[in-house]
Amino acid sequence: MEKLIKRGAEAEIYLSNYMGREVVIKRRIKKAYRIKEIDEELRSQRTKKEALLMVEARKAGVAVPIIYDVDLKKMEITMQYVKGNRIKDCLDSMNESVQKELCKKIGESIAFLHENGIIHGDITTSNLILANERIYFIDFGLGEKSNDIEKKGVDMHLLMEALKAAHSKEQFFEWVCKGYKKHADWKEVIKKIKEIEKRGRYMVRE
Repeated sequence: MEKLIKRGAEAEIYLSNYMGREVVIKRRIKKAYRIKEIDEELRSQRTKKEALLMVEARKAGVAVPIIYDVDLKKMEITMQYVKGNRIKDCLDSMNESVQKELCKKIGESIAFLHENGIIHGDITTSNLILANERIYFIDFGLGEKSNDIEKKGVDMHLLMEALKAAHSKEQFFEWVCKGYKKHADWKEVIKKIKEIEKRGRYMVRE
């Protein structure tokens, strides 16, 4: 029996069972405004791409849910249900030394993704789950393969903005950046983040 636990713009997330395991099913929903054949092709491509990105992320050493099944007819991915806490819900209540270590680990994981040409596309603390002392990255629905410094900078900038908006300490992103220094191109990416920030400020003034 399936239980709807989240409904997004592109997909619905269900809690279910698969071969005796508690799982999450991510099902891409139909878009009535698109031509049927185009809609099916888009949803199929995006489902396949997301599953492949998750497999590559695991190979890169980043914790992601285990994929049990991909059904391109139903446009769904059946994956491990990671029992833990969203970083968004627990980060602020931790003591500072734990916060610092956690942020550094987040930065290291993003470095491993970027080092392997994986752009997550939506790195927020809602898409990071702390379970068994590991940080799991979920929802690669907006992700892609790229080694472009601009895209890596946008990935990191999004997390910076998410931390500012949802959390209490300004140092969180600084600590993330310390972990991110494991990426060979970290200096170029940090420089790009600053460029993106300036662009944003300029656009707001205009």
